[in-house]
Amino acid sequence: MTNVLSGLSVGFGFVFDGFRLIFQPGIRRFVIIPFMVNIAVFTTAIRVGLWVFDSFLQSLINWLPAWLDWIQWLIWPLIILLVMIVVYYSFTLVANFLAAPFNSLLSQRVENDLRGAVAKETGTNLTLGLVGRTVLSEARKILYQIKWLVLLAILSIIPFINVFAPVAWVYFGARMLSVEYVEYPISNKGLFFKQVRLRIKADRFASIGFGLGVMIITLVPMLNFFAMPVAVAGATSYWVNRLEKQSNSPDLTD
Repeated sequence: MTNVLSGLSVGFGFVFDGFRLIFQPGIRRFVIIPFMVNIAVFTTAIRVGLWVFDSFLQSLINWLPAWLDWIQWLIWPLIILLVMIVVYYSFTLVANFLAAPFNSLLSQRVENDLRGAVAKETGTNLTLGLVGRTVLSEARKILYQIKWLVLLAILSIIPFINVFAPVAWVYFGARMLSVEYVEYPISNKGLFFKQVRLRIKADRFASIGFGLGVMIITLVPMLNFFAMPVAVAGATSYWVNRLEKQSNSPDLTD
């Protein structure tokens, strides 16, 4: 239990690293585009979410017979939860897809800073090759997440098993966020998506702690505008200070 809590707290701490790093001189300019993408996407997500909630609720009210009006207050929380899950995941995927090349640049610049290579400024130019690589990588991550989303959705409607669904969704969300952002510094080294998953799995509790931290700031109003650049910077610190040291393990070099 001690190892679990220690791993979770260590991973969570890299989110605070992300906050510190994005305001460092020389890094701030790489934060601008991911920050603006996040604001645009999540502002749209809030508007769409409110519209979907209102439309769905009105349809439900019209569908329910008058004698069942009293159960509306029971259904509201379920509708809100459903809308939040769908909108949150949908727009998070869109935001990360749009900002992927710029997130990769931000990760490179943060890593340069962490390694004391500020003067070199190597590998921090947006090129056609970088755009193609990051967009393709983002597509792989989306397909990977959709596979697990379908499985969780099925499990969530199976009686008795679905009592564990809330915990499974939180675990899934934390793991996917960890995979999403840790992939940037690792792919910058030319490693494949399979290697990202292996490293996340090898450091399970710290990676979940990091994902939980990202999930929390993503759900907090105003803080969620900073969530993407903070997560990228924090994931890069996680790679440099912890995950990279595991690279010599035989299980991670296949």
